[in-house]
Amino acid sequence: MSPRHRFIGRADSVASGQQVHNTSVQYVSEKGGNDAPPTYQDASGAPVEKASPLGYSVGPVTITLLNITMMIGAGIYVTPQSILAGTGSVGVSFVYWTLGYLLCLASGAVYLEFTAYFPSRSGSEVAYLEQAYPRPAWFFPTTFAVQSVILSFGSANATVMANYLWAISGRVATDWQIKGTALGCYTLSTLSLIFNTKYSYWFSNAIGLVKVCTLLFIIVTGWVILGDNTRVENPKAHFQDAWSGSSTATAYGFTIALYRIIFSYGGYNNAFNVVNEVKNPVKSLRLYATIALTTVYVLYMFANVAFFAAVPPEELKSSSLTVASLFFSKVFGNASGIRGLNFLIALSSFGNILAVQVGLSRRIRECGRQGVLPFTRFWVSTRPFGTPLGPYAVIWFMTALLILAVPAGDAFTFVNDLAIYPRALFDLAMAVGIYVVRWRRRRAAVPLPEPEFKAWHVAILFNILVQAYLLIMPWYPPPGGRYAGDVSFWYATYAVTGIAILVACAIYYAIWAYGLPKWKGYQLRQELIALDDNGTQTNRLKKVPNAEVAAWDAVHDAAGRRIDSERQDSESQPSSVDQIPVETKGAAV
Repeated sequence: MSPRHRFIGRADSVASGQQVHNTSVQYVSEKGGNDAPPTYQDASGAPVEKASPLGYSVGPVTITLLNITMMIGAGIYVTPQSILAGTGSVGVSFVYWTLGYLLCLASGAVYLEFTAYFPSRSGSEVAYLEQAYPRPAWFFPTTFAVQSVILSFGSANATVMANYLWAISGRVATDWQIKGTALGCYTLSTLSLIFNTKYSYWFSNAIGLVKVCTLLFIIVTGWVILGDNTRVENPKAHFQDAWSGSSTATAYGFTIALYRIIFSYGGYNNAFNVVNEVKNPVKSLRLYATIALTTVYVLYMFANVAFFAAVPPEELKSSSLTVASLFFSKVFGNASGIRGLNFLIALSSFGNILAVQVGLSRRIRECGRQGVLPFTRFWVSTRPFGTPLGPYAVIWFMTALLILAVPAGDAFTFVNDLAIYPRALFDLAMAVGIYVVRWRRRRAAVPLPEPEFKAWHVAILFNILVQAYLLIMPWYPPPGGRYAGDVSFWYATYAVTGIAILVACAIYYAIWAYGLPKWKGYQLRQELIALDDNGTQTNRLKKVPNAEVAAWDAVHDAAGRRIDSERQDSESQPSSVDQIPVETKGAAV
């Protein structure tokens, strides 16, 4: 057995070669190549890649800018209007921006504790849900994998970018011209990522710096406005009665505002998707992910000050233009310089597209490494360029399909809201899962190492309460009735459809994991395989006929490795790395 691999589980289970579908807890200890402590994880999980096939190019600057680049996208330039409308006043909108910051800190603490338990696993939620809920076998990996593939589109930012590019030209674009431009932008971003991992990070970082500079320009312009040095009249008036209008806000408006806040901060956890590409990940992410989030929070607050100084709140609520367009027109009029500013915002959207694709490709690749998606090699292989080409291709296809097939307006808004409800459900499962992981590890007969970081209970509970709120409040109707939401049809259609997608995933799992095996007379067994491309390791689920199950179990351990090959490997290694069977306390988890 490899010196970086050992089992901690039931003695009888390990000795008899029982597989991961049984009820015993079996931990496998593996050490990655990112200078992190060993990962102690359930044997049913995807294996730790001892040498990351994607390299180790994610340092402090990339961690910081990977998160910043994803957070500063279209959100800050389009959501202040809906947040102001939902909260009713300038003052409450600032409270909500601060609430979003605190929520991201609390949620980030949950991600960081999971990272401390599994410091050499990329994919964030994919790995963490797999380890928090390993039973029934492959249920969470399957559900998360299928919905991740179905909802793996990035059409929103591509369309925003296309609109700003056409605004630069000064022409009114048709619907299909917007679609074609959006598809071209997304295709360009995909091509920028697939040929080299290191250079793609450099490119993303450079755009991230441009995005920060763009916001800084808006912020400094806002300070100039407040100093009465521009054409804007009486800019301080909008802050003199900052709480005016908050009494008219509704529960529905507050909920929509919170969703928009979460959208604007989306990406605060992006670097957790590339944990196995980060040296000393817990210490690095704890520092630099926090710096990134705090930086964006400060930039967002001052950017809102600039927007409210230039544009009267009532005009902002009623205008069909984005807050950025209103801001530029108020300050600069119709000057040609606005085109350059629009280009910077378009570039900001492009940077967001890049950052989203990086994180999403790692999550989908990790889904493939769990073995629950067909055509394992397609999802997992990093050939020929050392990048996850398969996930990039799927993300591009789903986005292209959405851009071309979905019309603008209600349908586009609905499709982009689809991921909201499943996301809240998985985030709630993540927060609760921290307590599940703690409980399971405490029950091991041999004490497992304490994590390098543990989240405060108040942070976890705050996160749980917010996610529960986000799951309950979408069912509360808007003031104007069931058809008065942000679409012309029933206001909660997106929530029902999101649940339906998850139910469909569960039905697929029941048929695939239980129905078909029983009908066709086979059992699923986990098999670990290594691909010949720079250290890639993955699980693959194999259909073993019932008559051959006993023979299979006799020569494979719980993680899917062949016992005879492990024995040969261990003969060339020090005896201290032999398998260590340990019985768990009490009932199995």
